[in-house]
Amino acid sequence: MGITARGVGLLVAAVVLLGVGFRFAYPELTVLGAAAGAAVGYAALTAAWRPRLLVTRRADPDRVARGEPASMTLTVRNGGRLRSANLLAEDRCGDRSVPVPLLRLRPGRDTEVRYDVPTHRRGVVPVGPLRVTRRDPLGLVALARPYGGTTPVWVHPRIHPLTAVPTGAGRSLDGRVDGVPHGSITFNSLREYVVGDELRRVHWRTSARVGELMVRENVDTSLPRLVVLLDNRAVAHPDRVDGVAESFEAACEAAASLVTAALHADLPVLLLLVGPETDGTESISREATGPETVEPRRSAGPLDRLAAAELSGDGDALRATTTRLRQDRLGDTLIFLTGPAGRGELGHVGALRGAYPSVVVGVFGAAEPTPAGATGLVVIDAADGAGFAAEWDGVRRW
Repeated sequence: MGITARGVGLLVAAVVLLGVGFRFAYPELTVLGAAAGAAVGYAALTAAWRPRLLVTRRADPDRVARGEPASMTLTVRNGGRLRSANLLAEDRCGDRSVPVPLLRLRPGRDTEVRYDVPTHRRGVVPVGPLRVTRRDPLGLVALARPYGGTTPVWVHPRIHPLTAVPTGAGRSLDGRVDGVPHGSITFNSLREYVVGDELRRVHWRTSARVGELMVRENVDTSLPRLVVLLDNRAVAHPDRVDGVAESFEAACEAAASLVTAALHADLPVLLLLVGPETDGTESISREATGPETVEPRRSAGPLDRLAAAELSGDGDALRATTTRLRQDRLGDTLIFLTGPAGRGELGHVGALRGAYPSVVVGVFGAAEPTPAGATGLVVIDAADGAGFAAEWDGVRRW
């Protein structure tokens, strides 16, 4: 509860009048002081009355790419029996306020406000709660209360189309290696027939030659698995424009593009962050949790994580992360996305080439290209996510 400047003045006057009236035996001043005090008390009781307001929100949509339009529809219904008079309300949308008209809202009626949600920056935009301020008729006391919860709007990074994705490898006994875009069942060897084997697996030509039944042994060529490692350390993205690390924003766009392309191709993909994530979960460098597997047709998961991703102050997390990646061998293609200051630590990533047959590095925001052959890795220098997508399709042929 807050007393306005008018209320403070009246309360001070009440105290002075009562004190002077009692001290010098002036009943008129005492009555005036008592009336002023009673007015402040009445104002406090009036403002303390809590109206019954039902608040609902509907985001349309609640998940958008950066720059796409999104709106919020707020509905406030008077669930009480009395008219809600002298109410001021505003809804919070990110860092701005949206006025909501509630004056003289009749019982059982509702009012609706629709406004745009800012999506010019990647992130999670919290909308709400509705803040209703109740004032007395004299304007002496104002009491603000929150109504309803907070509804998030997820602003995902922009997604740039990628046409080149890794393929699996089918290895035959003769040493030939063939590209297998979506995995396959590959012939591996022949063995003697045992009771219970399916007759359709019998290799009749070999059986006729050796004089006994021989059956095929097949192995399942696993799908190619991508590991997208996003460097969210603040030390890797030192440059700021209006407080925003543009190199990190570009890296988020590249990660979103890679994950989306893999999901569209029905390929397993892991999205990992070097530093701790902002939702309270830990990165792969922590022993408490392991990496999150992004299953096909669940694209909202990784994109939501990228929307909520923020820079971490843990500058030493890369060493622990690469150690875990080397031990776990989570895939066959590792894509490391970092900023201009991350080039000095590419040796940790280069050490993973024994565990991951293909290692690609994306460097964003660097003033000069990464020296060729400095790390022995495939390095793509790009200014933004669109540039990375173009270089990825032009340089990396799977």
